[in-house]
Amino acid sequence: MTTPPVLEQENPPPPAPIAQPQEDGFGVWILRVLSALVVPIVVIVFFFAFGFLKDENANKAVQVLVAVVVGIGGVWAMYWGMDRLVAMLPNRAEASVRPFVFVGPALAILSFYLVYPAVNTTIISFKDARSANWVGFDNYARVFTESEYLISMRNSVIWVLVVPFFAVAIGLAFATMADKMSSRAESVSKSLIFLPMAISFVGASVVWTFVYAFRPEGFGEQIGILNAIWTNLGNDPIFWLSQQPWNNLMLMVILVWLQTGFSMVILSSAIKGVPDVLLEAARIDGATEWYAFWKVVFPSIFSTVVVVWTTVLITVWKVFDIVWVMTGGQNGTQVVAQQMVQEFFSNRNNGVGAALAVLLFIAVVPILILNVRRFQAEEAVR
Repeated sequence: MTTPPVLEQENPPPPAPIAQPQEDGFGVWILRVLSALVVPIVVIVFFFAFGFLKDENANKAVQVLVAVVVGIGGVWAMYWGMDRLVAMLPNRAEASVRPFVFVGPALAILSFYLVYPAVNTTIISFKDARSANWVGFDNYARVFTESEYLISMRNSVIWVLVVPFFAVAIGLAFATMADKMSSRAESVSKSLIFLPMAISFVGASVVWTFVYAFRPEGFGEQIGILNAIWTNLGNDPIFWLSQQPWNNLMLMVILVWLQTGFSMVILSSAIKGVPDVLLEAARIDGATEWYAFWKVVFPSIFSTVVVVWTTVLITVWKVFDIVWVMTGGQNGTQVVAQQMVQEFFSNRNNGVGAALAVLLFIAVVPILILNVRRFQAEEAVR
């Protein structure tokens, strides 16, 4: 019996070297910038050059029709033409410039509407009430020394500490309980809890006005729920929204009521994403439901809790509707956002209003950075 000849194994070819990414040249960056700005510039030039759109005596329906037809058709033609021009570039330059052709105009317009107001507001904060003369840091000194502004900052800090905590905690409790229900009961209960989210802040304030409504003795029956209950217990009616400092907590209840549904929906989705294997393993080891929640479920959804908490926190910093409708900032209920609107539009003091806006911006930026970093960390893990 002959043994088959042993074939000599050919040496495998060496692996191809990995191409190192090359940095884009200066010309490519110029093309990127131009492709991002060409659409906004053409739209602005067209608007100011086409006098028909600004003619007050022209037929409005025809103006709208021309704007829609020319706008949609013109923008489409510009994008089509730019895409054809980019296709003529070398392959590497084409791949680098093409995203800026389609995304760049939106980024440019968004940057203009975000960056310009922020810079302009900062400049106004260093000017007087009519934005005419430069006053330096006088507006900021006034904000940090006068009592009404200090009270508004104190109240805003209390809102930031109280509202996100209770909104997230109650939302998490509802989400956990709903997860234990049957599918039908869960859907009904979630719908009822989420329903306030469909109401605007002004609408919610009007609803709660009937909860806190007050009529002095002898001016008819109490239509407010709280005073109706209170007077039926044999007490005199109370003007609840004038009771300091409890009136601030009564206003916070409205925002907690609005944000609890949002927290519940997001956290419920996160809870359903926790693997059942982990919970079963904890129960087999003898863990109670409470222990399993804090040691298994809560750590698994902690990142979602942080996202919900920061989202509610940003909403709290910006809230002014509730205070404006319910009390107008009277009786020690003013907050920074409401005070800012009042300075701009009621007191006509642009300088102080801009200073308060800058302070709000500075307060929100760290929260946004925290959210972005957490999102980047989660993406890196994935």
